[in-house]
Amino acid sequence: MKETYKIVLILLAVFIAGCDKEDFAELNSDPSTLAEPDLRYSAAKVINDMYTNDYVIWFYTNFDYVYPWSQITGTGIGNPETFVEMAAQGGSQNVYNIIPNAKDIRAKIEALPEDEKATMQGIVGVTYVAQVATALTQTDYTGSMVYTEAGLAPYTSPPLITPVYDQQELLFDTWLEELDQALVDLTAADQFSLGTQDIIYGGDYGKWAKFCNLLKLRIAARLVNANRSKALSIAEEVASSPAGYMNALDEDFIYTRGVEYRGTGNGTQPGTGGLNLIDFLRDNKDPRVRFLFDKNDFNAEVVQAFIDAGTPLPSYVEQYVVLDGSGNFESWSGPGEPWIRYHGAPVSPDKQQDGAYDDYFKQASQNRITLDGVEKTYSSTSSFAEKNTRTSIDYTYPTKPGGRLIQKNGNHPPLEVILGSSAETNLYLAEFKLLGANVPGSAQAYFNQGVELSIRRMDALAKNTGTYYYESDPVYMDETMAELASTKLKDGEIADLLALPDYDLSTDGLEKVYIQQYVNFAITPHDTYTTVRRSGVPMVGSSVLAWEPIVAAGAPLTIPRRFEIGTPTEDNVNFANAKKSVEEQGFTTGTNDPSILNSQRIWFDVNNPNYGEGPKN
Repeated sequence: MKETYKIVLILLAVFIAGCDKEDFAELNSDPSTLAEPDLRYSAAKVINDMYTNDYVIWFYTNFDYVYPWSQITGTGIGNPETFVEMAAQGGSQNVYNIIPNAKDIRAKIEALPEDEKATMQGIVGVTYVAQVATALTQTDYTGSMVYTEAGLAPYTSPPLITPVYDQQELLFDTWLEELDQALVDLTAADQFSLGTQDIIYGGDYGKWAKFCNLLKLRIAARLVNANRSKALSIAEEVASSPAGYMNALDEDFIYTRGVEYRGTGNGTQPGTGGLNLIDFLRDNKDPRVRFLFDKNDFNAEVVQAFIDAGTPLPSYVEQYVVLDGSGNFESWSGPGEPWIRYHGAPVSPDKQQDGAYDDYFKQASQNRITLDGVEKTYSSTSSFAEKNTRTSIDYTYPTKPGGRLIQKNGNHPPLEVILGSSAETNLYLAEFKLLGANVPGSAQAYFNQGVELSIRRMDALAKNTGTYYYESDPVYMDETMAELASTKLKDGEIADLLALPDYDLSTDGLEKVYIQQYVNFAITPHDTYTTVRRSGVPMVGSSVLAWEPIVAAGAPLTIPRRFEIGTPTEDNVNFANAKKSVEEQGFTTGTNDPSILNSQRIWFDVNNPNYGEGPKN
């Protein structure tokens, strides 16, 4: 309902603004002195609007729903039984911020002389790519949406202010057509450059074309269980595209708004990582555990403080502690630093009532110690790294009660946000190869490339954001140990990882590809939710990465498959179309009942496996 009002207001505003400018020009200005705005600046606004609403999306959409429902994190340390019920939501990126400006750009270019118009098609292509990428983030949550008739009010007589809602199958077909034309536009010769007004690629239309091909793969991924033959055909088109596909770090779509943009500003309250996910990453020594999650507080100094205070250590910390003959901390066993600092928590609500899990859920009392009259509480689990949502965070390193004050303050860099990556591209190609697509590489080669690029991209982001432990762990006074405990990517780690059984596609290959998509998308949460729904991974009982059954009061909980949709009201000028849209989809509106939000699925999700059910081969 709220989105419908926004659409109508935008359409009217654009129409009225256009009339006002025309009247003003006629009455108050010499038309010969007026100049058309530089389309580079209009295109810059389109690109800029691809990532907005960041705070409410992270605070509500991601950390209240998407991550807990996907078992990336809990809503805190674990989940209450009400976590499957929707309340306030942050929505998605808003394509209706983009469409009016994009249509205006295209209309202005269309009106140019033919020779000049031919040199501006690259800009046209960018507007379509930005539009489709952003619209995809909306349809995944609520299905049908206004698109083909959006923003037409200034170009129709009478102004069209009651646009139809397009069903998702039509949306996908429309977007594929637009992307195919965008590929033609972006690869045309002798194009006028956006230059520095392109905050992503600096005016390199070739890279925009490769991102365009990634968007085609995203649509194909959503068609895997809805129209598999079409999905495989799209993958084959991308693999053989003259424009190429994203396959290097410098081709990643990294959004950086400017030197003063540091992300959400306010805190987003990320939850503790899911136990099974962190165990999988830590046990395989996958470097991404260090980029996705924060270290816990139990360094060697804190461990010794617990020993001195006579307070038991959490069992999952104690298992790695080696004591000397006097009962004091001597060293770490097992994988050692930094790995032993990463621990998730169970996500099933019933486990909070089970005393066997008190080490996770009673940290406020069990991890509180007093030394020399100073009391302090320590976290033994790992939260999602909030540095991925905002860089302007000051940090105090954990030391013993009354110990040294070691802080990382100031010098906050601008935030970089992944809106598309070469890792994503290669992991899709690995999936489609296993599903039967005729693409030239092997599934294992695409997979290895995707995993390596995923790790290197997350490492680069962690370095840029100034992650607390990136260069060293300053609590360790021994320089060698301090560097060993750092979270930066180290030589040989990727090769060692790819040699492990959990990264070998010769058995359970499709599940392992989906797991890697899941891990890669843990830093781009919109795609996390889509991947979990369409893949059925993580999978119940998996020997690689298992889905944790969600139980409350002894009964399984039902997790929504879509977001709540408000009930259209007759005071809405577009009431008839809004009502028709939900009726065509078979949706009950105005309810947050998890059973309804699970059973009444969006078109692409109808034939997908249930949560934890595993992939459809």
